[in-house]
Amino acid sequence: MTVTEKAYKNLEFLTSDEARPIRILCEYEEPQRRFKAAGVEDTIVVFGSARVKSLTESKAMLADAKRELAEGHTGAHAEHRAHLHRAVAQAERACRIGRYYDETRALAERLTRWSVARERQYLICSGGGPGIMEAANRGAADVPGGRSVALGISLPFEEKVNRYATPELSFEFHYFFLRKYWFAYLAKAMVVMPGGFGTMDEMAEVLTLRQTGKIKKRLPMVLYGKDYWDQVLDMDAMVEWGTISEKDLLLMHRSDSVDDAFDFLTAAIVANEEGT
Repeated sequence: MTVTEKAYKNLEFLTSDEARPIRILCEYEEPQRRFKAAGVEDTIVVFGSARVKSLTESKAMLADAKRELAEGHTGAHAEHRAHLHRAVAQAERACRIGRYYDETRALAERLTRWSVARERQYLICSGGGPGIMEAANRGAADVPGGRSVALGISLPFEEKVNRYATPELSFEFHYFFLRKYWFAYLAKAMVVMPGGFGTMDEMAEVLTLRQTGKIKKRLPMVLYGKDYWDQVLDMDAMVEWGTISEKDLLLMHRSDSVDDAFDFLTAAIVANEEGT
């Protein structure tokens, strides 16, 4: 670097601790510029696990695991046999949750098909990763002319943004809080599919913002997957313990079918458009 180099061309400075406020501002301004250029004002956000595979892929994994177990069980040492049994158990779990990949894709496809036929469009928006996120973008891509948003995050153990998202609407964030800002800011509806810590973090933050009135817009939310969420998240118990109010349960619509979720979301969006 020479002493006459402009500061905004100095990569060493821009990646330094001192320039963190500049990098934060970039993750606010650059997406805003791209959304404006693409005419994106409204999204339907889909949260969910990165670990879920399609039911077809999960069943193939299970068949392979069972075959390897049958072929390798006889004569294999104890540690290897235990590994084979774990592989079968893991594939069985994948099959159990695999339906949610397929149903996410189907719901995203229906919402996108409904949206592209209207003057005001609502783009599917995911976290850009694999699993449920991929299924959401994939469902939108199944529709001719369908576009979707991917708000990816740079993580050491996760691949880049999935290939089904619209390229000019695919992002890779460094800061979680700015990524969550863009999830919430453009969202006109949300779907929470089965997921882990990340999904629960995103869901809880939006619920908190709505509960406290920080999000003032009407934002229909679907909690999808009765078998999963009834076991993982007992909100009725929170009411019984007095940590939330009974009316807070109305912040989310519980659903277990693509038809029900689609009908609820489209009706709520149209009602919000009409101010009813």
